Amino acid sequence: MNSLFSKTLIGLALLFIVLQFFGPDTSVPEYDSAKDFLVVNQPPQEISSVIQSACYDCHSYETKYPWYSSLEPLSWWLQDHIDEGRDEFNLSLWTDYPADRADHKLEEAVELLEAEEMPLPSYTWTHSDARLSDQERVKLIDWFSSLRAALQPETE
Repeated sequence: MNSLFSKTLIGLALLFIVLQFFGPDTSVPEYDSAKDFLVVNQPPQEISSVIQSACYDCHSYETKYPWYSSLEPLSWWLQDHIDEGRDEFNLSLWTDYPADRADHKLEEAVELLEAEEMPLPSYTWTHSDARLSDQERVKLIDWFSSLRAALQPETE
């Protein structure tokens, strides 16, 4: 029994070591930084700082990978999460969105902030700077809402 347990532990350790050589692709495609959400919309510095710390790691090409992102298989889960975030809403490609889609993305951002679903708890657990205070959350909601209003076509 003890021998089986030892062999299993050794096998798992070897598997873990081998996995370290097979990480996900974390490269960033070429993109025009002039299309970036913060560059285009130029929010006040207070809003910009909150968006960068709470949104940009998962929703842009400016991801700052933490130390544990090089540990397999955790890195695969993390990269999948980032890829999914970018697919859903990529702030680095903001001007690629048609006006109606940009408005919808801002509407979703407001809804997720109001429901306190973003940033994700699995992210803020290890990134305390991304935890939003009630005041920061309200300021983001108000700013995104004002941006939505500015995107609306004038009707007379």
